[in-house]
Amino acid sequence: MKLQNIIFETLAVGPLEVNCYIIGSKKDHNAIVIDAGGNPEEILNFLKKHNLTLQYILNTHAHFDHVGGVRSLQDSTGAKFLLHSEDIPLLNYLDDQTNTFGMPSIPLPKVDRPLVDNEEIPLGDEILRVIHTPGHSPGSVCFLIDNAVFVGDTLFAGSIGRADLYGGSYVKIINSIKTCLFTLGDSVIVYPGHGLPTTIGEEKQHNPFFS
Repeated sequence: MKLQNIIFETLAVGPLEVNCYIIGSKKDHNAIVIDAGGNPEEILNFLKKHNLTLQYILNTHAHFDHVGGVRSLQDSTGAKFLLHSEDIPLLNYLDDQTNTFGMPSIPLPKVDRPLVDNEEIPLGDEILRVIHTPGHSPGSVCFLIDNAVFVGDTLFAGSIGRADLYGGSYVKIINSIKTCLFTLGDSVIVYPGHGLPTTIGEEKQHNPFFS
């Protein structure tokens, strides 16, 4: 990302402290939110403070901890919620997901349009490219913006996402990381769904699942 062109913030939201990323264009003051897992008022306050109009709510996947704030943001802003089609069925089991983890129910979001592999989403002078990376869930995706990739729960600093939940696959997540993420440049910054950022090069060299 060209930081001179954007307004960028990371918020740890919801009971599992999901990394919610807010990216706003300095050019037209439109914004996207990636993985609005909770704390919708905090997200709205940031948007208001920086005079940003929320265009899209993008999700890397549909596990409950990543969608907890989506419906409230939809209702408050009219922003469109985009999710890969293969994860839409998971929304029908949100209550089962929250019950499994002993969490309260969350409002059901409405998907306005499914995300498609390799589609491009414009934001001011930036372009987000969708990369389908199944494994953590069937419809997990990553979002590539210039030299940054937002990976949800597919890849972490020194680890990978769980593959034992709701249609996950260990074989698929390993393949997705190798073929879709590790083929990016080593200097690309990885922004995960939990924890601290890392780089593609760091994970290729030191991640114990691959080294």
